[in-house]
Amino acid sequence: MNTYTKYWFLEGFNLFQKLGRITMMRMCEILEMENINKGETIHLINKDEKNIFFLKKGSVKIVDTSNDTTKYLVKKGNIFGELSLYDDLSSAEEKAIALEDCIICYIEADRMEKIMQKHQSLKNGVLKVYGLRIKKLERRLQDLLYKDSTSRITDFITDYIQEFGQVENNRMIAKNLLSHKDIAHLTNTSRQTVSNVLSVLRKENIIDYDSQYVSMLKKPIPT
Repeated sequence: MNTYTKYWFLEGFNLFQKLGRITMMRMCEILEMENINKGETIHLINKDEKNIFFLKKGSVKIVDTSNDTTKYLVKKGNIFGELSLYDDLSSAEEKAIALEDCIICYIEADRMEKIMQKHQSLKNGVLKVYGLRIKKLERRLQDLLYKDSTSRITDFITDYIQEFGQVENNRMIAKNLLSHKDIAHLTNTSRQTVSNVLSVLRKENIIDYDSQYVSMLKKPIPT
């Protein structure tokens, strides 16, 4: 893949907007680019080599390999594998699975770290991503302590639609990429509970879903 194609790839990431064209072109020269089919596994560590990944197209789920549970989701325009910059042990216990056809670029963690040392804006951007991951984890722990299973599932599915969906005819519509098992892992509930709650939400017209899409009415903007 030529350097200019990789440059187009990175141009859409907010993370790199302050780097400048020359730095980005140099970075593109050491990037690897790859198409990943739906369902394929992306190993965050390959042959003892840690990598940082940039997701241009598609969505992936990050899975804990020790118990095969879904930890969090990544949508296009975001990075993953950044944990290897801060925690060697945790990154070795994770893998990414493509929820749909994806396009990724990746770079060795050591090289990424050297670039971050030279460019504070990039370092700050990666730290922000890492911080947001921690905040989401803290929220899940809080929800586990103070919310019942129905509330956790309801909040998760509405947040998912808002984050991954698009507005069509006054509805927020997202691809239905997650199994009930995935949602159960992400909300610390059971698959049967997820199925029951989603059925109730559909009967009450809070959400609608089929095998391909899940949707809800767009929330009005507060005035």
